[in-house]
Amino acid sequence: MAHDPLLAQRVRRIVMRHAGSAEIHMFGGVCFTVHGNMCCGVANDDLMLRLGDAASSALDEPGVRPMDFTGRPSRTMVYVAAAVLGNDVDLCGWVARAVAHARSLPRKAGRAAKKK
Repeated sequence: MAHDPLLAQRVRRIVMRHAGSAEIHMFGGVCFTVHGNMCCGVANDDLMLRLGDAASSALDEPGVRPMDFTGRPSRTMVYVAAAVLGNDVDLCGWVARAVAHARSLPRKAGRAAKKK
């Protein structure tokens, strides 16, 4: 799966400001972690967010759909269409939700991902 490099760069500038953040390339996309916990990523032209239980309420917002990478919709992750991420204020708001969720989880020990 390819990813939008411009959207990835915009997300990178936001996520990498946070302590404990890292970037991982997988399946042709890019994923960002905070303290070892998956936070968000870019898959194709979509922003992918791990929101936990808040994902269900996010589905009521424009441009948001369940993440269905495996063909089975996730209850804790969503895709946000690039069309609703036109400005950095909107993008920052979405990424902040995912960062907050990742920070709420226990830190993962073990091999650290490379920080870019």
